[in-house]
Amino acid sequence: MGAGGVVSAETKTETATFAGGCFWCMDAEFSGIPGVIKVVSGYTGGTLANPTYTQVSFGDTGHFESIEVTFDPEKVTYAKLLDIFWHNIDPTDKYGQFCDKGTQYRAGIFTHGDGQQKLAEASRDQVKKLFDGHEVATLIRPATAFYPAEDYHQDYYRKNTLHYKLYHMGCGRDGRLHELWNGKPETVTPK
Repeated sequence: MGAGGVVSAETKTETATFAGGCFWCMDAEFSGIPGVIKVVSGYTGGTLANPTYTQVSFGDTGHFESIEVTFDPEKVTYAKLLDIFWHNIDPTDKYGQFCDKGTQYRAGIFTHGDGQQKLAEASRDQVKKLFDGHEVATLIRPATAFYPAEDYHQDYYRKNTLHYKLYHMGCGRDGRLHELWNGKPETVTPK
């Protein structure tokens, strides 16, 4: 990244798209990771063009609350981003994530190309081994159109810190993540 956070012309970037329940929470986990240039909260996976938060919230658009991560693969690998993703979701929940239930809150990996598809599938296979006896409900699909959410959702964890912390704690996310991932390896994605 160049001076002032500007990406230089020489920097090659890639895109990763993840759905892990509330996009505010996923944004917070990926922002600030060295090599992550930008995280945008939005909607993907559905058929309605330019959906609004209200439309997606009803759960009938097919869209997932998701994040689009722009990253520098020289500084952070897609495999590392997959590891961060897995450790911030409940891969066994097919009805949503934590206190948020509904199709719009399901976990998913939306891949950009064959390389990402293969790594995502390999990481899911590793997670299946770690959760032996439990179905891994996380979907893996090719990426489709991504629609940024309304401005007030962007960087919500930073702009509305108190509300975000109350929501995050009240949703039981941290406790469930600790229960699921305590004692399991930090790296689940084959390199």
